[in-house]
Amino acid sequence: MTPALTTAVPMPGVVRSGHPGGCSASRRSFVAGAALVASLVSPAAAQQVTETTYRRAEQFLGLNAESLVAHFEVDPLWFDGDRFRYRNRRPDGSEFIVVDPAAATRRPAFDHARLAAALSLAADTSYEPFKLPFKTFEFLNQGRTIRFTVRDSLRWTCDLGSTYRCVGPDSLSPQRSEVTSPDGKWVAFARDHNLWIRSLASNEEIQLSHDGELHYAYAVNDQCCSQVTSRRRGEPRPPVLRWSPDSRRLATLRLDQRGVGELHLLETATGRPVLHSYRYGLPGDSIVPTFDLHVFDVGAREGVRIDTPSQTAANTACCGLMLDSAWKDVHWDQGGRRVYFTHGQRDFKRLQLLVADAVTGTTRTILEEAGPTFLEANLGYGMPNWRVVNDGREVIWFSERDGWAHLYHYDVPSGRLLNQITAGPWVVVSVLHVDEARGRIYFTAVGREPGRDPYFRHLYRVQFDGSGLRLLTPEPADHDVRAAPSGRYFVDTFSRRDTIPITVLRDGDGRVLQTLETGDVSQLRAMGWRWPVPFTVKARNGVTDLHGLLYFPSAFDSTARYPVIDYVYPGPQIGPIGPRGFTVNPRGNPHALAELGFVVFTVDALGTPLRSKAFHDTYYGNMGDNGLPDHIAALRQLAQRYPQMDLDRVGIFGHSGGGFASTDAIFRYPDVFKVAVSSAGNHDNRSYDYTWGEKYQG
Repeated sequence: MTPALTTAVPMPGVVRSGHPGGCSASRRSFVAGAALVASLVSPAAAQQVTETTYRRAEQFLGLNAESLVAHFEVDPLWFDGDRFRYRNRRPDGSEFIVVDPAAATRRPAFDHARLAAALSLAADTSYEPFKLPFKTFEFLNQGRTIRFTVRDSLRWTCDLGSTYRCVGPDSLSPQRSEVTSPDGKWVAFARDHNLWIRSLASNEEIQLSHDGELHYAYAVNDQCCSQVTSRRRGEPRPPVLRWSPDSRRLATLRLDQRGVGELHLLETATGRPVLHSYRYGLPGDSIVPTFDLHVFDVGAREGVRIDTPSQTAANTACCGLMLDSAWKDVHWDQGGRRVYFTHGQRDFKRLQLLVADAVTGTTRTILEEAGPTFLEANLGYGMPNWRVVNDGREVIWFSERDGWAHLYHYDVPSGRLLNQITAGPWVVVSVLHVDEARGRIYFTAVGREPGRDPYFRHLYRVQFDGSGLRLLTPEPADHDVRAAPSGRYFVDTFSRRDTIPITVLRDGDGRVLQTLETGDVSQLRAMGWRWPVPFTVKARNGVTDLHGLLYFPSAFDSTARYPVIDYVYPGPQIGPIGPRGFTVNPRGNPHALAELGFVVFTVDALGTPLRSKAFHDTYYGNMGDNGLPDHIAALRQLAQRYPQMDLDRVGIFGHSGGGFASTDAIFRYPDVFKVAVSSAGNHDNRSYDYTWGEKYQG
C-alpha cells in the first residue's frame, strides 16, 4: 500500500532548524499544514472551513490566545536578595509588580500612569500606562531609577522620584556579550578567539589568553541553533565561562574545532542567496569538537590548563553548554580554590566528576557513573542535578542506576557512597536549592503521589541522609516552582491543563505566604475555547500506562464523526506535551487545529523522559521507532471511548524530530495515517548533530 500524501513544510529564512524541539517552528507552517490536512483528509470537512472558521481558529493560536488571558504567569526576576519583580498580564495590558517576601508586600514597581506620561513627553509620542513599550527593565540607584530598551536599540532611563523624568534615547550599537563578576567590578568577554576582561570602574580592557585562533578559541559557545541564528541577526553569542565566587578567577574552555567538517546552509534572498558555513560534527565523524578547561587568575593575568584529557563537546543535560549565562557543568567552591566539573565521553555511557586545583591545574577523580545506554545529569531543561557541598567535602549526585532518577550522597575525599538520598518508583526532576547549614535539599519530582498524573511536578524537601522527605506542594496539580537565591522562598504556579493557574509565594516549609495571581480565562472561554481532555491508555505492550490529551472543537457535535490529527514529537529528550500545567500555547497549536474541525490527539509515548529509565530507553539504538506503535495503540483505544473519532481519516504532523516521525509514520503505517505534514524534519540523523544521533542511536 502506498501513502496517500506526505508534504514537507519548510521554515522561512534559514533552511533547517537546530536542535529538535529546541528551536521554534513557524506558526504559519502549522496552520498551513492544517489547511492542507483538511483539504486532503475529507473534502466535506474542507468545505466547512470557511474564512470565518479560519479566522476563529486563528484566535486560538498560542500568542493570540495569550492576549485573551490574564494573571496566568509569574516569571520572577530576583534582585536585592530575595525581592523579585515580574510582568503581570492584565485584561487591558500588562503591569510590573515588585514583591518583598520578608515584608510580605506586593506592589506596582512604579506609577505606570506617571511613567507613561513622562516617556510620552520625552519621546514625543503617546504611551498608555499598561501598554508600555518594554517587557523588562533594571533598577538603578537603589531603586529610584529604571532603565529599559525600546525596540531593541533605544535605551531610556527614567527617574521614579518626584519628577518622573525620562532621559534618552541612547542609541545602542551592537554589544558584545559579557559576564559580570560576582563583586560587580569586572566583566569577561571573548574577542578575536581569546578571553578578555574589562574593569567597570576604569573601562580598562585586559587580554587574559593570547594563543586563541580560528576554530581553536577560548570561551566559544558551540550550539547548533545559536551559531547561525546569532550570526544572521548580528547578535553576540554568550561566552562560556564561570567566575569564582570571590571574583579572583574564572574558568573557561578552549574549543577545538580544527579538522571538523563544515556544514553549509543556503538562505534564500532577493537576488543572490546567502551561504552560511560553520564547523559541525556528524555522527560517525572521526573528528568532532572537543574542549579543554582553563582557569585564569585576574590579578596575575595568567592562566593554567586543567590537567585532564580533552573531552568531547557533549551535553550532560539538554540542551547546550550554556544555561542562563552559566556554564552548567562547572562549579566553584566558595573560596575559589577548587573547580569541580564533569568529564563525559562521546558515547554518553560514562560520566566522571572531577576536582581541579585552580592554581596548579592538577585534578582528581571523585566518582564515576557508567551505564549501558546514555547517562544524563538532568531529565529536562535545567542545571545538572549535582552539587558540591560543605566546603568540598561532600557531593549530592544524580543517577538512574536503580532504574529511576534519584539523588545520592558521596564523600569527596574518599569517593565513597554515604547513602542514597531518595528512592522509589518516581523521578527527581530538578534540584532547586541546597541548604548546607541544615543539610536539606529542595527539589522537584514527578510520579510519587498515588492517583495523580505522573507528570505533575511537586516540590519536596529531604535531608542529606535521606530522612525527613516532605511534600511541600500538596495541591493535586503541576507545580512550576522557582527558588529565591537564599532558598527561603519559592514562587509556585500550580494548575492542570483543565484548570486556571494560581501563583503563590511559599516559605521553606511549604506554607503559602501570599497569593500573587489567579488566572482569568473568561474572555477566552466566552469565545468557546474548550479545556483539553486528559486520558490514560495502555502502551503497545498492553501493560504500561501512557498519558496524553485530546482537543475538541468548540462546536463539537457528539453525533458527528471527526477526522483526527496526531501531533507527534518522539523525543527522546522531551515529549510532545511538556509540563502538565495550564497553557493556551501548547506545542503544536492543538486548540487552533481542533477549531478547524478536528479531534487533535497527542501522547507521551514510550521513549520519552520523566518516567523510568527503562521507559526512556525503549527505542535506544532504534530511533526509527519514534514511539509510533504506541500512537497507534492509543488511537484505537480512544476511538472505542470516543466513537466520534474517525480512524479512517487520521493525519499526523510534527516539527523537527516530529517532522521525521510524521513522514516515518505514513511510510511505515499507511493503513493508519493517510496524510503526513512534516515541518523542518531531520529525516536522516546521519546528517544531523553527532551528539544527538550518537547519544540515542549509539
